[in-house]
Amino acid sequence: MTAETANETLGFQTEAKQLLQLMIHSLYSNKEIFLRELVSNASDAVDKLRFEALSNAELFEDDPDLRVRVEIDTDKKTITIDDNGIGMSREEAIANLGTIARSGTSEFLKSLSGDQKKDSQLIGQFGVGFYSAFIVADQVDVYTRRAGVAASEGVHWQSKGEADFTVSTIDKDARGTRIVLTLKDDAHEFADAFRVRSVIKKYSDHIAIPVEMAKQGDDAEGFEAINEASALWTRSRKDISDEEYTEFYKHISHDFEDPVRWSHNHVEGKLEYTSLLYLPKRAPFDMYQRDMNRGLKLYVQRTFIMDDAEQFLPLYLRFIKGVIDSNDLSLNVSREILQQDPAVDTMRAAMTKRSLDMISKLSKDEEAYQQFWDQFGAVLKEGVAEDFTNKDKIAKLLRFATTHGDSATENQSLSSYVERMKDDQNAIYYICADNYNTAKNSPHLEVFKRKGIEVLLLTNRIDEWFVGHLTEFDGKPLKDVTRGELDLGDTEADKKAAEEASETHKDLLERIKSVVSDSVEDVRATTRLVESPACLVTGEFDMGLQMRKLMEAAGQAVPESKPTLEINVEHALVTRLDKESDEDRFGELVHVLLDQARLAAGESLDDPATFVARLNKLLIELSN
Repeated sequence: MTAETANETLGFQTEAKQLLQLMIHSLYSNKEIFLRELVSNASDAVDKLRFEALSNAELFEDDPDLRVRVEIDTDKKTITIDDNGIGMSREEAIANLGTIARSGTSEFLKSLSGDQKKDSQLIGQFGVGFYSAFIVADQVDVYTRRAGVAASEGVHWQSKGEADFTVSTIDKDARGTRIVLTLKDDAHEFADAFRVRSVIKKYSDHIAIPVEMAKQGDDAEGFEAINEASALWTRSRKDISDEEYTEFYKHISHDFEDPVRWSHNHVEGKLEYTSLLYLPKRAPFDMYQRDMNRGLKLYVQRTFIMDDAEQFLPLYLRFIKGVIDSNDLSLNVSREILQQDPAVDTMRAAMTKRSLDMISKLSKDEEAYQQFWDQFGAVLKEGVAEDFTNKDKIAKLLRFATTHGDSATENQSLSSYVERMKDDQNAIYYICADNYNTAKNSPHLEVFKRKGIEVLLLTNRIDEWFVGHLTEFDGKPLKDVTRGELDLGDTEADKKAAEEASETHKDLLERIKSVVSDSVEDVRATTRLVESPACLVTGEFDMGLQMRKLMEAAGQAVPESKPTLEINVEHALVTRLDKESDEDRFGELVHVLLDQARLAAGESLDDPATFVARLNKLLIELSN
């Protein structure tokens, strides 16, 4: 390869460039985090070499002693992180160091506020990986060679954290990756061996391979391991501190914040395996992308197999992080074998149960669980439809705003709802709407407020889909207050009065129907309304408004259906309407009444200009 083709200057991917510049110029409060990230990446590279070497032992290249080495040059003010792991080819170096291969990057960048202090905290929550090097370095040089290729095919990647980077071909005898950071003036503290040792002990003590530094002392030569170098999950729980559990979570998740809770278990019997599961504090930016990278780190007999073993947890628990180490899976395990192995099914059921138990324990702390629910509640609801075995257990973990509370954040469990149910109440009532205010102020709730019956206020976009699968709880059916005819345990006198009202105003209802027959299925007297003149009711088996919007947004065909217009015949406007003899004016009033009912239900009007014109005309007439 000639010098001209061996040396290239390339630009960073746009999103990588934005994030890089933000980090370099932000007020990052925890500079030492770069060392955790780079050592963690080096550990991953060693794990990947160990895995690939299972089928190709020649990748070890007569150097089987795997390690990460950190070197300090006090005079040059540099720090070097060197590993003898899998290394990178030229193409891999360009792809891995010039782009951010993470699907949530766009959403992350959109969430930035422009406030450097706040944005620097967001960077930590997002996970900075290799790019954290530029927090402390003016220049970063990466020397790497992939295991198994010729020594003349090494790669030198260099950047000063600006718009571009250079890549050139070099000779590199040893496989693996060596990263050299030329420290900024305000980061010279990391050119001190004692400072670096303390940071590595703090963040990387749990890494299962030796992290080495030069021996200290006047006559000292060579390197020594400064970490425990034992897999944390293999140690006894009583020997692991909360701080070690927390730092291990940050190592495997690249999350800046502490986990909320964890569960560490060793199982013996027909199967033998160890699991360590974590509940994160904050949702990743790509959580709602169901094809996001997810799953547990899988080890077989302490040999790393894969980063995202998604077979051990269902999709609705994709936010769970952790490690599973089994003695009962074959070392030549692959994704195909995992999907067909009965042991995997058994372990998946156990991991799911353990995760739900961990969430259930958290739910005992209302404040902590509210924070968890705000982050992961919508995803947890998916489990009701996807996990029939654990449907009841998941239902107990769900939380909803209700008419019992005064705000959207006063969430209640279904169990507490059932405890407050009236003696003669035979169903759990709910309403779906686009937002809390639309739900709480819906005309459909008027009769429930009058009778003191609590209603769930469902405002998440998947709620109508979700309650289609959660048809009952604790033996009580869930019923939509906007759907079909209501049965609130009315007395015979109430029912008779309703029938008489319908009969008395039969002519008016027929007259209204003749005006709006193209838009509604039927017009009838209501038992729902107290203060409002009219409302729209969805058919018992028709698709609700929320589901229609969801399907339309996804570009799917939506079956046509017409709602029923219910009229409050006792309302003053309806009484006035009944006396209207001018048919044209009667029609205008009926259309205004229908459009008002649509707006109250959260619908958008097909012809808002006509509605405004009709309303203005009525206001002018009233003013005269």
